[in-house]
Amino acid sequence: MALQDLTPQLRTRLSRMERLVGWFVALAMALLAFGFVYYVYHTAERKGWFLTKAPYYTFTDRATGLKVGDPVMLMGLAVGQITRMDPMPPDEFYHNIYVEFEIKDPYYGYLWTQGSRAKITTADLLGKRILEVTKGSGGYPTYVFYELSEISPEEARALPDLAQWLLGQEIWDESGTNLLAAAKTPLADVPPSALNACTNLVIMNTSEERKLMTGIWNDREGRYDPYTRKSKPYPLVPDESAAVTERLEKLMEEVERALPNILRLTNQLAAVLSNSASLTSNLNAVTLDARPAVSNLTAITARLDQPGALGEWLFSTNINRQIEDALATTDAAIARADTNLTALAENLGRSLDNLADLTSSLSGQVQANTNILSEISRAIVDADTFIQGLKRHWLLRSAFRARETNAPAPPGPAMPVRSPKDSGQR
Repeated sequence: MALQDLTPQLRTRLSRMERLVGWFVALAMALLAFGFVYYVYHTAERKGWFLTKAPYYTFTDRATGLKVGDPVMLMGLAVGQITRMDPMPPDEFYHNIYVEFEIKDPYYGYLWTQGSRAKITTADLLGKRILEVTKGSGGYPTYVFYELSEISPEEARALPDLAQWLLGQEIWDESGTNLLAAAKTPLADVPPSALNACTNLVIMNTSEERKLMTGIWNDREGRYDPYTRKSKPYPLVPDESAAVTERLEKLMEEVERALPNILRLTNQLAAVLSNSASLTSNLNAVTLDARPAVSNLTAITARLDQPGALGEWLFSTNINRQIEDALATTDAAIARADTNLTALAENLGRSLDNLADLTSSLSGQVQANTNILSEISRAIVDADTFIQGLKRHWLLRSAFRARETNAPAPPGPAMPVRSPKDSGQR
């Protein structure tokens, strides 16, 4: 039906409907565009498209388990991704694969010139590997975000506010062995001798920090070089571990080398088991032979609880009889010795009684004759007079001659006795 055939009321309603449909389509397109923009923004924020990224590179022996886009790990966190992997030229004999990667802000601040390494480790048992960087332990930051400039020592001394200017290089003495000033040292703290040791100085202005890298550390020159998009990334020392497949191959090789020893060990175990079986059979025979001895031992131990059982077991009947005869003989000898001792005591008593009678009779005689002691004394005196007369007789004088000895020294004159008073006056 043509539009002209409709009534004015229908044409009015149709134009309103078309207008609503147009507004609905426009609103849907706006919502779709907003959703698409939000998705792109959220994805870019999640993947760090708006963040500053610092480039690095390292080397690996093989690209097994690695690919472009794999995450780069730092302390268990995904802080970047691999951006490039190329084989080295054929005339390069030290390295095989060139691996370039990026570290997002602010994680590149953990990478310093000392201690930071690129480790390629195994991720799973299927050959997957990951690239992991380690936190620095010293040195200098790999990148700086301050404005770099190169001036003479005279211009450096004339700079205003020396505290905000940092040294962008290391200064060594002429011999190259003593460090006079380290990088990132404030110019106010740099000694004059260090400034006079160089012709030009690389300095950094810390008053303003840029969003992009302005300098990259040069390990060979010991200084920060200006960084541009065409600058070569900072190198990290590789630290690569063998893949799981290679480890499995080595393990299988070791197993193959160990198989002959294992087979020999099984043969030895079989021989040991056969010897154990023969030993058990021999042991069974020994136990059968030992049954009588065990039964005798059981009988002996059963009699040990009886009185004298141990003595009857250790000594024979003849020994018991001999011991009894010896004990009987000993008892008889002891009885005879007791009888003899009793008779001896009785005889000794009688002797003592006789001695007492003798002494009592002698005492009685002495008491009865009071002159006996004077007579004995007179007899002794007469005997002494007789002996003295014999000494003076000419015939017997030589028999009583005394032996000659050294005469004692004559005594000296006696000192007169004086009173204490006279001795004090003298």
